[in-house]
Amino acid sequence: MNNYKIVIDAGHGGEDSGATGNGIIEKNLTLNISKYIYDRLRNLGVPVTMTRTTDETISPTERVNRILNAYGDNNDVIVVSNHINAGGGDGAEVIYALRNDDKLANLVLDNLEKAGQNPRKVYQRRLPSNMSKDYYFIHRNTGKTEPIIVEYGFLDGKGNDVNLLKNNYQQLAEATVQALLEYIGYNSNINENTYTVKSGDSLWSIAKKFNTTLQDLKQLNNLSSNLLNVGQILQIPESSPVQNEYILYTVKNGDTLYSISRNFNTTPQELRIINDLGSNFLSIGQQLKVPNNSLNDENENNFIEYTVKSGDTLYSISRNYNIDIQDLMKINNLSSNLLSVGQILQIPSEQVNTTYVVKNGDTLYSIASQFNTTVDNLKQKNNLTNNIISIGQVLNI
Repeated sequence: MNNYKIVIDAGHGGEDSGATGNGIIEKNLTLNISKYIYDRLRNLGVPVTMTRTTDETISPTERVNRILNAYGDNNDVIVVSNHINAGGGDGAEVIYALRNDDKLANLVLDNLEKAGQNPRKVYQRRLPSNMSKDYYFIHRNTGKTEPIIVEYGFLDGKGNDVNLLKNNYQQLAEATVQALLEYIGYNSNINENTYTVKSGDSLWSIAKKFNTTLQDLKQLNNLSSNLLNVGQILQIPESSPVQNEYILYTVKNGDTLYSISRNFNTTPQELRIINDLGSNFLSIGQQLKVPNNSLNDENENNFIEYTVKSGDTLYSISRNYNIDIQDLMKINNLSSNLLSVGQILQIPSEQVNTTYVVKNGDTLYSIASQFNTTVDNLKQKNNLTNNIISIGQVLNI
């Protein structure tokens, strides 16, 4: 990991609110982002400190003094100054000092793009009165250190910036964490109790793999949601075994992947992964591997499955379930908006509507298809004796 030390600077603070708009106050968001990065690096054993941990006013001189006093005026000290842009643009920017190259800045911007943000540019800026000096004091006055300014997005942007900043800032902060770890040569194998997230992983599947719980994983890694990024490094509770054991289950008449997963306190997705199944179809006598132990957390099974139908798009599905497209892509590790008929998506159970108001053109069949259930289930749930429904009727789903 070399000898790098990192100073996290939460831009603005106190009387200096920074930019404001669309319910976003820059000084508050930069502090939240900075705390996330600090906690992640500290948990990984990386030397790290913050210039401010509360909402306080800091003069430029005091801010520089805190940076230089943290680990000394050395070129192995990285400074990450977190900011939110304004001006109606779109995307992230990273600004680096004249004395440094663009490697770290580009790593941060590349990882922000992977996290769903539009990469705007990496650049340097010179002082108009003296073109040999940096424009920003955080670059100009911080000695030999390597400072970057990260502008995570525009709080008054016309694109997806506002949504990302308000709802997914942890993913943007995690992108900076990943860039820093790569830059300093952090070895994820230094601590055997870590796990690097791979494509297709979910927090639930990782908890099952290491015989722990969602709550413990989220608490240990300071996670506020179940969303993960490919390449993200998670701390695993020390007492957790590395592998899970399985038992064999023989499929009986009437079994479905859903009923089996419910009986064994797992999920259909997990069963498909364990058994290399390409669909939900089962045959009587077929043997399945199922987890030999069960997790009893009430909130573990917090996703439902949605099977993509002809005509579906990510937009239509996200609208039906009132979930952001970016969140839907993150949960299902999708790299594009393309879907295929029969593809199975995970939907957070809290997003599932409990009631539905019948609209013009609706039928029980179309509503059942929309919510991945059956006409018989809808009729039973709503005490219907026939298939006739009326506009404005409220159905329980």
